[in-house]
Amino acid sequence: MRDGGRLAAAIEVLTEIETRHRPVRLALKSWGDSARYAGAKDRAWVSGLALDVLRRRRSLAWRMGEEGPRAAALGALRLLWGWPIERIADAATDEAHGIGALTETERQALDGPRDLAEAPAAVRGDYPDWLEASLERAFGEGRAEEGAALSERAPVDLRVNLLKTDPARALRALASLNAQAVDVLPTALRIAAPDPETRSGAVEAIPQFSKGWFEVQDLGSQIAAASAGEVAKKQVLDLCAGGGGKTLALASAMGSTGQIYAYDSDARRLTDTIRRADRAGVRNLQVRSPVNPEPLKGLEGKMDLVFIDAPCTGSGSWRRHPDTKWRLTPETLERRMADQDQVLDEGAAFVKPGGRMVYVTCSVLPEEDEDRVAAFLERHPAFAVKPATDDPKLADRLTADQFLRLSPRTAQTDGFFVAVLEKGR
Repeated sequence: MRDGGRLAAAIEVLTEIETRHRPVRLALKSWGDSARYAGAKDRAWVSGLALDVLRRRRSLAWRMGEEGPRAAALGALRLLWGWPIERIADAATDEAHGIGALTETERQALDGPRDLAEAPAAVRGDYPDWLEASLERAFGEGRAEEGAALSERAPVDLRVNLLKTDPARALRALASLNAQAVDVLPTALRIAAPDPETRSGAVEAIPQFSKGWFEVQDLGSQIAAASAGEVAKKQVLDLCAGGGGKTLALASAMGSTGQIYAYDSDARRLTDTIRRADRAGVRNLQVRSPVNPEPLKGLEGKMDLVFIDAPCTGSGSWRRHPDTKWRLTPETLERRMADQDQVLDEGAAFVKPGGRMVYVTCSVLPEEDEDRVAAFLERHPAFAVKPATDDPKLADRLTADQFLRLSPRTAQTDGFFVAVLEKGR
């Protein structure tokens, strides 16, 4: 496909997302199904532009002085991808299936876009106005910069599985993808975010991936799992296991000792946990499925650690799922807060005296983070907050209340919140 066809396709996808409120994944699939002629590079290009527009929708509209998918796509090519105006003009043609020639207003906007420094914080940070108060609570005067960091492309992070290999061998296996070690955790590796116009190499194509040497897992997620502390020979319950990413991280740290139980209220999610655990060589995992009656019976009051990766808005993962920030509503936030209260109360019942509960969200909103912990402690005075990490490399990410708050701007991770709660003896 030529530039013009790719540009038209990206605008088509963005228009479907805007008018039909479809998730970007489904809109891209729908276009791909109807565009059998498009090659892998074409699909990567269209996907890349659509996602970049969704990441920066508000700031692009401000700088272009116009709302809508067309203006945002043109602005992204100029302001994010660095295309010269004439290349954009060549792509914007009146030919069949083209988007039409650039208007004089568009040329002027591309040549001299509005100064973003003059925009309100929510525009500079590319987030909805109704989240202004929440993000001001979380980040204060830095909220626009934090939002902008949440609008960047994200790298690919990997966790080395110590049950199968070591970091040095894993790095050699990933040499073709230019993976690099991350100094925060010895088992963390990173592949830089790809150029927006190119298709990145697939980690899954590396033979050692199929052997279970490493898993794709954001560094923030890995740090959250590491906040569980020493888990070898312990009894561990992952109460919201989902696809099993943190379950496998905990199992690797346990070194095939103790016992880890994985549960999720949605039995379908546990299918991936079982498959991935087999590949990773985990031998101390019990999957407790909700399809069985009383799946967690017998675990009450016996766990050294209950790990809760709580259902949340996912505001910390906007770099990877940018369309979700525009679909998020106050009503959705309220539902997630209720879910979080429920799962915290459920988890407390399984912690033994002297045991710990680790509460994690992939959210930067205090309503889901500090507020939920405060409400839990009022209901469960037997628990007390403990520092979420004793790692000196992460000490500056501890809040005054000893919670861990991670973000792309300050920790080069997705946005995460971690609280460690210890039950009195």
